Amino acid sequence: MGRVATPGARGKVRHPAVAGTFYAGDPGPLHRQVLDCFRPPRGPGDLHTPSNGRERSGKPLVAGVVPHAGLVYSGPIAAHFYHLLGAEPLHPTVLFFGVNHHALGSLFSVTDEDWRTPLGVVRTDASLVEDLVGGPIELDPLAQRAEHSIEVQLPFLQVLYPQGGFSIVALQVTFADFTELRALGQHVARVVRGRDVLLVASTDLTHYLPVEEANRWDSMALAALETLSARRLYDTVVENRISMCGIAPTTALLATLEGSEHRAQLLSRGTSADAEPMDQVVGYASLAIR
Repeated sequence: MGRVATPGARGKVRHPAVAGTFYAGDPGPLHRQVLDCFRPPRGPGDLHTPSNGRERSGKPLVAGVVPHAGLVYSGPIAAHFYHLLGAEPLHPTVLFFGVNHHALGSLFSVTDEDWRTPLGVVRTDASLVEDLVGGPIELDPLAQRAEHSIEVQLPFLQVLYPQGGFSIVALQVTFADFTELRALGQHVARVVRGRDVLLVASTDLTHYLPVEEANRWDSMALAALETLSARRLYDTVVENRISMCGIAPTTALLATLEGSEHRAQLLSRGTSADAEPMDQVVGYASLAIR
C-alpha cells in the first residue's frame, strides 16, 4: 500500500501570481471560465466529476501533458485531458512537472507550501515532497513565486473535485542537459513507486510564428512525444530549435516512465489563433498516457 498524503507545511501558502491575468481573479467568474473551457467547439463537450463520472475502462491514466497559457487561449485544449481525468477514480496526488520560465531558484525544485487560487487552497502532499528532496531536487519555494505553468492547472482540479480529497506536488524544472533531466526522471520514478500519483507535464509548443509554420514544427515535436522516448523528444526539439517552452519538464516526465509499457494518445491540439485572430501564434496540445 502506498503512503498516505499529508498536507503541506502548516501556515505556508503560495499565493497566486497570475490571477486576474491568465485567468479570472474572482471565484464566480473563474468557475464559469473553467466550465467554458469544456464547451464546444474547442472543448471536449462536458465535465465528468466524481458524482457523474463513469467507471474507468481499460488501462488507467498514469500521466498527461497539458498547455499552460491564459485559459482563453489554451484552456479548451487542456480541458480535453481533465475531461478524461474526471471519468477516473480520484488520484490522491497529482505531481506536476512545471516550466521554470523565470529561471529563479534551484535547477530542479519543489515547495512544501500549499497553493491558493481564487477558488480556495490546494494542499501539497508534504510526505511526497519530503521524499523527493535530495539527489537532484531541492526544497526551494523561490522557483515557484512568479511561475504560472502549474498555477493555471489548479482551477481545473478545483472545479473537477469541489470536495477536495486530492493534493499536489509542484516540481519546477529548469532547462538542462539531457543527462540531468533523465537523472531527475529516474529519481522521481524511484520515489513515486508504490504510490497512486498521477504525473502531469505542463508545456506549450511553438511560440510566435505564423500558424502554418507553427503547425509544422508542432507536428514534429508531437510525433516525437508520442513515441514516449525522452531522448527522441529532447533531441528533436533541441536540434531543430523548436520553441517548446516545457521541453525540460516533459523530457523529465518521459524519463520517469522509462522501462514501463505505456501508450500516448493525442487528445487535442490548436493554436492561440483559434481564440482570436493573430499573425504570430503559440501552439498547444494535450495528451493522455496510459
